[in-house]
Amino acid sequence: METPEISSAQLRHLLRLSALPPPTSPAEETAMLQTLSSQLHFVKQIQSVDTTNVEPLRSLRDETEEGERAAELGLEALKGALEKEEVRGKFHKRIRRKREVQDGEKWDVLGHAERKTGRYFVVEGGKDR
Repeated sequence: METPEISSAQLRHLLRLSALPPPTSPAEETAMLQTLSSQLHFVKQIQSVDTTNVEPLRSLRDETEEGERAAELGLEALKGALEKEEVRGKFHKRIRRKREVQDGEKWDVLGHAERKTGRYFVVEGGKDR
């Protein structure tokens, strides 16, 4: 099966339809044409495969017993997430996640400040800005 030749005008038209930038040099255009040609050749080869008596593929997943067991979420898998929740309220219980508090002493607040005075960072403001 012969792949059709793609002209420079067709390439530019496809790039415009795809909202992609045109090639910046003739070498880049040649490379794009070769890539597109090889992709079209690949598609033609796939289309030429005989698929009679082959059941259509509905999804890409492992539907064996072992695959389904691996995809199951059990209580053991959720145990860590459930331990981070706390229940509050009497009638309409709300489940809230416990927050992990990071050590504030280790955080360098002034580390990225451009200007600082003592223990404070300087913020310039006014109507001019």
